[in-house]
Amino acid sequence: MKNIVKKIILPIVLVFIVLCTTVVFSEPGSEKDPLVSLSYLEKRMEQLKFYIDEKLLDVSSRLQNNSSNKLEVVEVSSGQSLIGKSGTEIILRGGEAKIIAGELGGLCDVTSGTDLGMDRAIPANHLLIIPRDDGRGAFAIRDAIFLVRGDYEIK
Repeated sequence: MKNIVKKIILPIVLVFIVLCTTVVFSEPGSEKDPLVSLSYLEKRMEQLKFYIDEKLLDVSSRLQNNSSNKLEVVEVSSGQSLIGKSGTEIILRGGEAKIIAGELGGLCDVTSGTDLGMDRAIPANHLLIIPRDDGRGAFAIRDAIFLVRGDYEIK
């Protein structure tokens, strides 16, 4: 009987003692036993909400202050050229003008879905996009009025 006690009961008691001490001395919220409380989650959610609100305010203020986002009325005298940078949008509202194309093509006519080449007449009220910054634009045959969104220069 003593042999059975030594072989079976003693190891069971030792395992029980080791398990109890690890449970008693374990610290809740440690790396081995992560614990997340409701107050911690609420604090992190508030920080995240503040961060998102701050970024949204920053983006909206940049959009409001960005003048290239507005259509600008530009008057071009006869014989002058309106040369746009890449991404510039132009709409001929009055007068007469023709295309100044680059080596790689003309202007994108978004309204009709075509590419307008060199010396083609610009149709009135069509949205044109200048795809590259290579000297493309419009030449005013008669005094012309354009709506322009983006960077440009008059030559």
